Amino acid sequence: MADLLEIIKGRRSIRKYDDRDVPEAMVDQILEAIRWAPSWTNCQCWEVVVIRDPAIKAQLQATLPPKGNPAATAIVQAPVLLALCAKTGISGYYKELQTTKFGEWMMYDLGLATQNLCLMAHDLGLGTVIVGLFDHDRAKIVINVPDGYEVVTLIPLGYPAKVGNAPKRRESHGFTHDNHF
Repeated sequence: MADLLEIIKGRRSIRKYDDRDVPEAMVDQILEAIRWAPSWTNCQCWEVVVIRDPAIKAQLQATLPPKGNPAATAIVQAPVLLALCAKTGISGYYKELQTTKFGEWMMYDLGLATQNLCLMAHDLGLGTVIVGLFDHDRAKIVINVPDGYEVVTLIPLGYPAKVGNAPKRRESHGFTHDNHF
C-alpha cells in the first residue's frame, strides 16, 4: 500500500478513460471508503447512485452546459458514473434548527465523502473527476432523486487513459498563520 501523502499528491482529475470496465469489487471498496467518511453528528447524509447505463449517462451529460465543461465527455466515456446525493435538513441541524452560521452542512459532509472516494479510487489505479457544473434539478429528475435530497456532484470513474501533471500548488507556509490571520 502506498504512503498516504503520496496517494494525496498523486491524485489527478481524470477526463479521459480507457474502455475497460471497473470490477464490482472495486466499486464496493470505493463505497466502503465513502461509508467511513466523517459527517456532522455522524448523520451520514450521503446517498450514492451507481450508473453504468449509457443512456442514463447521456441524459446526465445533457445537464451540463453546452460548452466549456472539460468533464462533459468523461460523463459518458467512463464506465461508471457516481452521483453523490445528500439528504437535506439533517447535516448542520439540531432538533430541526440550523445550528451554524453556514446553515446546511451537507456540502461539507459530501466533500469529505468525495475526498475519500477519489483517494480510494486513485489508490486502486482508477481515475475520477469531480463534476459540479450541471443542472442539479434536471439531474435529480433523470435519476429519480426523491424530495428531501439533492444531487451534489457527478463523478466519472474508470481507468485513466491520460494522466496530467500536478498543477502548481501554494507552499504550506503561504497559507499558514500563527495565532492570528
